[in-house]
Amino acid sequence: MAQTGAQGLHSSEATSSVSSNINAVMCSCLIIAGGTPRRFVNCLGMRPTWQFGDVYGLDPELLSMVPRPVCAVLLLFPVTEKYEAFKQEEEEKLKDQRQEISPDVFFIKQTIGNACGTIGLIHAVANNQQHLEFESDSALKKFLEKTSTMTPKERAAFLEKDESIRVTHESSAQEGQTEAPSLDEKVNLHFIAFVNVGGQLYELDGRKPFPIIHSKTSEDTFLEDAVEVCKVFMARDPQEVRFTIIALSKDSY
Repeated sequence: MAQTGAQGLHSSEATSSVSSNINAVMCSCLIIAGGTPRRFVNCLGMRPTWQFGDVYGLDPELLSMVPRPVCAVLLLFPVTEKYEAFKQEEEEKLKDQRQEISPDVFFIKQTIGNACGTIGLIHAVANNQQHLEFESDSALKKFLEKTSTMTPKERAAFLEKDESIRVTHESSAQEGQTEAPSLDEKVNLHFIAFVNVGGQLYELDGRKPFPIIHSKTSEDTFLEDAVEVCKVFMARDPQEVRFTIIALSKDSY
């Protein structure tokens, strides 16, 4: 998995790989590397017709290396004081400015400590079920079907009790390269997802009270539109290098 710093926005060089931290009891930030997101969703019954893969840089040359179409983007970023201040300001602002959130958006709250990677993957898959294929006994598909009419908080409570996802995390953790953080350990990295629902670019973050609409988008421009938002995250903390972008693309990498 490539790590892209804010200072490398215009660089054409691929950045260095990072190792994984995957928690054994589905409470990991799921700092994914080495194909782990593919293995995780495949173990939960998503067929590999679409695959998660690295985005190695943000300039046009490197973005052109990403298989198309792209239906979801995951961003891993550091949770800093600047970001937390921005997050609070954004929430207060949007409470007074009503967003027209599509009822088709699947949003789940994060109530499990350090579970943002799991939440990000669920957001990516849940909002693209029209593209993806699942095995008949897929635990992930069953979770999405059972929670389809629930509220974001109800989905979170259901996830807490989902044994199949917990077992899959335990299996992934045993294959991880480094010791996973405990449920109580403070992790200052966070995953969020970007998806295209009804021609709108949504940011889905289980720590936030609601989805965030950023702009209009399309299947053809989705990756570039999502990357523009990622650049804003990087510009907010220009000295940080702990940014990672993963795309969910058709066909394998």
